[in-house]
Amino acid sequence: MAFFRPAILDSFSEYSRQQFSQDILAGITVGVIALPLAMAFAIASGLNPEAGIFAAIIGGLIVALFGGTKVQIAGPAGAFIVIVYAIVDRYGVANLLLATTISGVFLFLMGLFRLGTLVRFIPIAVIVGFTNGIAVLIILSQIKDFFGLQIPQLPSQFVSMVQTLIDLASTWNPATLALSLSSLIFLILWRLFNKRLGKLGMIPGTIWVLVLATLVTTIFSLPVETIGTRFGGIPSGLPSPQWQGITWESAQLVIAPAMTLALLGAIESLLCARIADGLTHERHRPNQELMGQGIANFFMPFFGGMPVTGTIARTVTNIESGARTPISAIVHSVTLLLIIVLAAPLAKNIPLACLAAILIFIAWNMGDWKKFIDVQQFRLPYRITMISVFLLTVTVDLTVAVQVGLILAFVTFVYRISSLSRIENAPIADFPFLEGQEDKVAAYRIYGALFFGAIQLLEKIEQRLPQCAVILDFKNVIYMDATGMDSLMEFIHHCQTQGVSVYICGLNHQTHDIALRSGLYDKMSSEYFCHDLAGGLQKARNAFLMS
Repeated sequence: MAFFRPAILDSFSEYSRQQFSQDILAGITVGVIALPLAMAFAIASGLNPEAGIFAAIIGGLIVALFGGTKVQIAGPAGAFIVIVYAIVDRYGVANLLLATTISGVFLFLMGLFRLGTLVRFIPIAVIVGFTNGIAVLIILSQIKDFFGLQIPQLPSQFVSMVQTLIDLASTWNPATLALSLSSLIFLILWRLFNKRLGKLGMIPGTIWVLVLATLVTTIFSLPVETIGTRFGGIPSGLPSPQWQGITWESAQLVIAPAMTLALLGAIESLLCARIADGLTHERHRPNQELMGQGIANFFMPFFGGMPVTGTIARTVTNIESGARTPISAIVHSVTLLLIIVLAAPLAKNIPLACLAAILIFIAWNMGDWKKFIDVQQFRLPYRITMISVFLLTVTVDLTVAVQVGLILAFVTFVYRISSLSRIENAPIADFPFLEGQEDKVAAYRIYGALFFGAIQLLEKIEQRLPQCAVILDFKNVIYMDATGMDSLMEFIHHCQTQGVSVYICGLNHQTHDIALRSGLYDKMSSEYFCHDLAGGLQKARNAFLMS
């Protein structure tokens, strides 16, 4: 089917042995990187670590096979942590799995109905606002494990979360704090100096810190919480698919969370795909990408996995490692599978303090803080939108934040377009054959868009109508909507009741089309339509002389 064509089908026209080797190496590299991130994201989301690992293996494989981007690595993402944690806290794990399946349906339908391009039109102010807000919430959510606080269950709501952290701040664990601080400092230093370390610097800092922290915890028997003490370890293989029970009541309950997951997944995956395009000079298929993401999220819950989307850091690493086809993403999934099959028993000694340090490091780097520092250079509407979305994301809810952000962006857009739309007098003096007839004939040029935000343009001239005729030049109108056409027809009716004729000039393709569909040509004689302003004025003069 033409509407469903995964990118993998077009990836091997000029494939070579060298490129195959590069894809293999890139897949292994990014697979190793994905292991600590997948576990950290799952734990931070209130799930067992294997939920993240299974999502990276199975979700990454499905998106590689059915997605619309050749080099994208899909899996658990930091942006999902806050939403998933809130769903688990409010509705439970079973309903999270159901919400993930429903979000997969929404994503597939978004791609099927060609909404992929529309998602990319979300203003950057909204994206920056909720991305920075999510980063702040991730950092807050990791304070518990970073300090080793004795908190059985951290609330998902911002105020309750902060209050709980403050109330139980005295329960911090010195060994945990020392390990997490050391891990965070190591990651910062590794990022600053890894290019000077040669081949050692090619191994990601997250892998080094995970191995070192695990060794230190094991050798010195540090009194810190580990994956083994909290979760009992991770499985050494993939689970068998299990059908999740679905009832109409539970489906209704999670519709709103599912829509949030779908929207955020669409934004993250297409933003990641755009970044990949800039690095590879390719062009992804946004609608196919959404359908691929939809298939992955639909099937993930049957394997107990969390939601997946395109992951920017892993995708960039994949590209920089030489990947150019979905083979690398497939190898990434196989690498993860081999790691858990061969090394699952070792994972029980991984300290949660180290994973908290990794997440705080990632959260800080995912935020676009420079936009906040340079906020004064942007216009006031941009600042209001970005800061509002940020504050609402942190204190209320991501869904509310995005809705308010889009409304603010919409209002700003309408205001700016309406301010660019104007109507000007066309001086009669420019047309000598009408000299001395200024009180009988008036001509106006309309600029910009005649739409629901600019209908006041025609209302302004109703108060000063001439005696005989009004000529409206639409040559410079770039767009007219149904509301604009309705206001035009109301204006024509008003003029006719006053005995004033209206001549329409210069309709272009779009304005002509809506005039045709609205029945304007049926309500007015063809003599009142003219090719240009001069023709309209000439017709008005002839009608005046004949009267």
